[in-house]
Amino acid sequence: MSTSPAGDVPHAVSETTRAGKFLFAASVMLLCGWVLVPLYLLAVNTLSSPEQVSGFPKSGFPSFDFGSLAFFMQFNGVGKALWNSLLVAMLTMVLSIGIGAPAGYALSRFEFRGKATFRMLVLMTRAFPLPLLALPLAVMFIRVGLDDTAIGLALVHTTLAIPFAVLITFSIFAGIPIELEEAAWTLGCNRLQAFQRVVLPLVLPGIIASAIFAFTISWNEVFAAAVLTVQNRTLPAFLLQSLDVSPLHLKFAGGAALVVPALIFIFAVRKYMFAMWGIANR
Repeated sequence: MSTSPAGDVPHAVSETTRAGKFLFAASVMLLCGWVLVPLYLLAVNTLSSPEQVSGFPKSGFPSFDFGSLAFFMQFNGVGKALWNSLLVAMLTMVLSIGIGAPAGYALSRFEFRGKATFRMLVLMTRAFPLPLLALPLAVMFIRVGLDDTAIGLALVHTTLAIPFAVLITFSIFAGIPIELEEAAWTLGCNRLQAFQRVVLPLVLPGIIASAIFAFTISWNEVFAAAVLTVQNRTLPAFLLQSLDVSPLHLKFAGGAALVVPALIFIFAVRKYMFAMWGIANR
């Protein structure tokens, strides 16, 4: 007796569903491997002795020897470069939030002509590649005396982070009903008091996440730091400068110094980032 074509439909749907789940799981595993394998290899070589890093064959497991890290911290110029990176990143974080958060609030609360165009222009600032602007920036900074300074580099990094700060804070402020502020006004608060007592506690997670994002952008940026600084280089620019003469274990330790702080900051504020997107933190 022949099988009815209608009876094959559920079977075909089931096979398609299984194939889709398998493809999804394989994609997730591939993506996780793409991210985690380099981090694992970086950790293995960072926590191994210089001889093990340069030797062959590789064990694939860390020996928890801190010789590479000790050599990195004692390497001439690393301490100053670390301090410059921290200083520039903190200035970038403060400036980007100090400028971006008020702009995001204004975009979410006030209507004015050209508002949509302004939002688009803010986003379009990221369309200009930094190498295209490097020479004019260098000339201008030399003329005004901002070349090879932390504040000058922080201003460049702020221009990279501001579009994200404006758009993130705009979305956060837009999600807060204006009726909450109006209720505070009726109870005797002015606009500033209503913002401080009602709006700010609600948007603080998003602002913190935006600030950490700005910090990470500055901490890992290398092109502007390499072009605009000479004596006061940040850690990425310092490592790039010494890339052809530094030993292999110094490169791995330097890579860890760039990656680990960003991971720690992101892990520390993960609950704020989850809250910003409405995801419960468990």
